[in-house]
Amino acid sequence: MTTSPFRDRFDFDITLRDAALDVENRPTRRMIANASIGMDVEDAYYSVRELREAVNWVHEGEASGKAKLAGILANDGADDFQRCIYFCLAGRGVVAMLDDLEWLEDLLERRGRVAGEQKRLKGSWMPLANPYVADAPDGPMIRLDSDFVQGPSWWADPSLTA
Repeated sequence: MTTSPFRDRFDFDITLRDAALDVENRPTRRMIANASIGMDVEDAYYSVRELREAVNWVHEGEASGKAKLAGILANDGADDFQRCIYFCLAGRGVVAMLDDLEWLEDLLERRGRVAGEQKRLKGSWMPLANPYVADAPDGPMIRLDSDFVQGPSWWADPSLTA
């Protein structure tokens, strides 16, 4: 069976590149799509899923939500990917933040399904170029404090009154 030129050295980041360049997407979506390019397929998906769940828990008033979000942002044993995604969206309103996180999570889940199928078929793919130069955070860390004050972006979201 011959392989299609479209499946030879498949680019797992193609949908992220398209989303990053799509002028119809909000700037925050373009930012987080760009920030995800080159990330390991599984790491990116599970990192965004974990972050979205934590933000959702805080939004819904779950008791462990703040501790989970603070733990993610203060994690000094991981790269800066989750912090990067969070701070691209921080302060924009929790509803918009959750909407963008769900959008990215869906994009990354579909990317993972394609990667899984490509691996199952023993196809080839373009190598992912890790966008981070170090496996540890670089710069000041967030303080681990699950009693942080939720500012207006958590309760005065303009999209809630529209």
